[in-house]
Formats: sequence, C-alpha cells, structure tokens
Amino acid sequence: MATQKHSLQSSDYVHLHNHTQYSLLDGLTKVPGLVEHVKKNGMTAVAMTDHGTLSGAIEFYKEAVGADIKPIIGIETYVAARSLYDKEPGKDKQNYHLILLAMNQAGYQNLMAISTIANLEGFYYKPRIDRELLAKHNEGLICLSGCINSEVGDALRQGQYDLAKDIATWYKQQFGDRYYLEIQDHGHPDHPSKWGEQENVNRQLLQLGKELDISCVVTCDAHYLRHEDQEAHEILLCVQTGSFLSDEKRMSLKDFELHVTAPGEIIKRWGKDYPELITNSRVIAERCNIKIELGNILIPKFEVPKGETEKSYLEKQVYRGLAWRYGAPSPGTKKAGDKTPPEKPLSEAKAAKLSIAAAKKLLPAPVLERAIYELGVVEDMKFNGYFLIIADFIGWGKDRGIVFGPGRGSAAGSIIAYALKITELDPLQYDLLFERFLNPDRISMPDVDIDIQDSRREEVIQYCVEKYGKDRVANIVTFGRMAARNAVRDVSRVLQVPYAEADRFAKMIPPPIQGRHIPLATSLQKDHNLKHEYETNETAKRVFDLAVQMEGTIRSHGVHAA
Repeated sequence: MATQKHSLQSSDYVHLHNHTQYSLLDGLTKVPGLVEHVKKNGMTAVAMTDHGTLSGAIEFYKEAVGADIKPIIGIETYVAARSLYDKEPGKDKQNYHLILLAMNQAGYQNLMAISTIANLEGFYYKPRIDRELLAKHNEGLICLSGCINSEVGDALRQGQYDLAKDIATWYKQQFGDRYYLEIQDHGHPDHPSKWGEQENVNRQLLQLGKELDISCVVTCDAHYLRHEDQEAHEILLCVQTGSFLSDEKRMSLKDFELHVTAPGEIIKRWGKDYPELITNSRVIAERCNIKIELGNILIPKFEVPKGETEKSYLEKQVYRGLAWRYGAPSPGTKKAGDKTPPEKPLSEAKAAKLSIAAAKKLLPAPVLERAIYELGVVEDMKFNGYFLIIADFIGWGKDRGIVFGPGRGSAAGSIIAYALKITELDPLQYDLLFERFLNPDRISMPDVDIDIQDSRREEVIQYCVEKYGKDRVANIVTFGRMAARNAVRDVSRVLQVPYAEADRFAKMIPPPIQGRHIPLATSLQKDHNLKHEYETNETAKRVFDLAVQMEGTIRSHGVHAA
C-alpha cells in the first residue's frame, strides 16, 4: 500500500463534485478560476455539478476545452421524498441530493431532460426529480450517491443501515457499474476540519461498498476555490439568507473546508489505505467523453406551400412586399395633358397576388438592387427560414390586433425586414446599413429586436409553441451579477457596517467608463481616494477585500425579455 501511495500523481485525482457561482448564492467559484486552478495543480479533468441547474455548462465546457482540461458536465439534483409531482405542505419540502455526470451524448441529452423536467414540473422549493424519472433517463449517466444529505447518506446518519442498503441496491439495479458511493474528504480522521458525523457515514459507506460490490470514490463537495475564500463564501450565504455574519443561528458552512483541495492533500490522506478512492475518480473521468458542437445554426423548419422551397417562398414574399411598399405605375403610361387623377399606390391585397417578375417591374432600380443583394446574402448564410419564421409570427400577431414596435436595432437596416412588415422603417430613406445586421464576413445569427405589446406577449409565444413544438421554443435566462458598488453594499450589510459609512464606501468607487465596469481591485490601486481609504481605514479594508472576492458573482436570475 505504501508503495502505491508514492506512485499516485496529481493527475490520478479528479474533482467530481464542484459548485460554481451558478449554484446561486451557494457557490462562489467562478468557472475560469476553477479551470485555471485545476490546471495549475496538475489535474487533467474536472466536473461541474451545480445545484439543480446546467446554466453554466456551456461556459464551463468552452473554458475547459480551451485550457486542455477535460470537462465533465454534471448536476447535483434534488430527489423528491415521494413523487416529483407531490407538492403537499409539510410532506414534500424534504429532498435528497444526488450527483449525475454525463458520460456521452446520450447522457448529456438525458441530463438536460432531467434538469428541464425538474425545473418545469418538479419544482417545489427546489427543482426536484424522482426515482421514476431516473429509471427512464439514466442512459449515459454516472451516478454518485451524494453528500450526507443524500438518500443513502441521510439513512446512515440516522442509523438506518438496512434502509441505506436497500436504497443503494435500487440505484445499483438502475445504473449498474455506473453507480458509485461518494466518500467525502472532510470525513477523514486527518482532515483539518474533520466532521465526526461524516467520518461515521464514510465508515459505513465503505462497508456498504464491500457488501454490495459498489465502487467508492472520494470527493470534496467544493463551494469555493481556495481556503482563503471561506469568509467570502460565508458572506455569500448571508446574502442568500438575509442574515448578518454575527447571527449565531444562521445557515453556515464555516466548520467545513469546502474548497477545491490540492490533489497532493487528498493523496496524503487517502492514498495509503484507500488508493482506489482516488484512482476511481480518474476512472470516472476517463468514462466521461462528451463533445458539444457549438456554433451550429439550429433553426426550426418553416413549412412552405407545396412546390416551394424556403428560398423561393421568401423571395416571393419579399418582392410582393416591396411592390406594396415601393411600387408605382410604370412611367410613360400617362399622356401629356391627361387630367385624370394619378393612380393610387398598389394595395397590399393586389401586391400579394403578383408574380416575382411582375413585382420586380414595379420597383425602382435602387430598391431592386438592394433586394437582390440582401436576398443573396441571406441565401448564402442559410437564413431564409429565419426570416419566414419571424415574419410569420409578427404577421399572425398584427392580424389579431397585437401591437408591435416599428423596429429598432440593426434589423432596421434590412429592406427584407421592411418588405415582410418585420420593421416599419424604410432603410433607403434613412440610409441604413444592412451589414450592421447581417455580414457575410462575420457569420453569426441574425438578431431582430422586436417590441411586443406586453399584455399580449404570451399569445405570440404560445402561437410559436403550437406551430413549432414546445421542444423548439424556449425563454432565455438572464443573470444579475454583483458589480463593485453592489458587492460593497452587500458585504457592508452582512458585516453590519452603519448605512451612512457603507454608502460612502460605495460612492467612492469610480463609475463605469462607457458602460464598462472597472474591477474593484484595479480601482483600489489606481484611484487615489479609494486607495487612501483602503490603507487607512480597517473597516474599509475588510469590506473592500471581501467585495473584491464577491465582485462578478451571480446574485439573481430571471427570464430575459427575449
């Protein structure tokens, strides 16, 4: 055993249980810092397992791949005590933690399905799942039994070994060799903040593993990056619960060291007697191989009339729309001295029956030239369907009296958008550039800013859901992050700094320059007044030091207007 201990390398250990700032007001770790820390400490892979969400998965994947670190995408789910659909007060607030890691593409798809169902259907205090959902969606997933607040951990903590055995047996039946019992590092006798209850649970988990032939793995349940971030993490928990740091009965994790521990420390504690707990983390990492294709254009197919393609149908709609917008009687049809009144502009109904050739004849040369150019760019970039979709739901809404804005942002530079009634601004009249909206040299999705009457917005969304399917329509999350002044105010409140003093600290911070916030650490070096306050006022120094650690952390999330 001793020989094996010395043969273990930093790369033999992988952190499989980590909470980032996407575990809202519970995790302090920022994704770039996590990846950098892991690489610096000689590890080659790392997992992200936030509470009930996959919000940070793409940022994490891109950061890790960019740093040549293997990303393991996971989630710490909440398992309902009964069914995820049971939401009875007094009975269903209880839930249990469980770690799920995606092994492959099927696993990643299942992880997304589980997360979606948990948030949309199972939400009761927390986004919850249940055993039935796990039985249905466990393909491609590795399952870790979870912390002391898991089903197995809680049963062992309560002295119910046989119940824990039954629970572990059920999970093994579902996941097979993809199920692991999770041993937590802060339950080791030599851990600097050893927790007696966790030590007891760890002992029983190791016994359970032997009896049921289930492999065990050691994790750290990290909520912040370094040991010195512990106080800042306590401040974050106070922000979450509305507590003061001095409150004795507040939620606290100060008795535990829940940072991303250096692998050497893990090896030193566990390597002699239980080297397999370390190497199993690497085995799990080797089993997890997912590749997320980014940058693809994922647009639903627009159903066009029989005999049409998206390209031909878009062209027909555009030229008819332009004939209505710009069309005029052909010059030369009126003889000199003719006193009959001039013809009225073409009606929308008449324009809708024109052929492309007939519509083109009615258009001034600059309009025709611009339309040909824009349609060519749209075809080359394969966005024909996108314009048809946007025009369709706007047209549907306008036909029902729903008020839409005239258009703003770069889309107002498109004559196609004007022809399709997506916008009501003539780009030629105001000399607006199409290239600000779509640029063939910089391929990116078009972004049409559409203002919809807020009291009837949901009708438009529902129309899209019914037309394209609920699996193709989604809202977007928006995150509110702590800027420097907010961080100073939050820290001051938690530390019970008098309001007037806290307000003074916050107002000393330089305002954003052209909308860009200056990092607090930079201002503390470059702003003379702020630097002087920091160096001469102990209270200010403590507040600013903690605020630097908190700055940029996600404080809230909501539904984006898009």
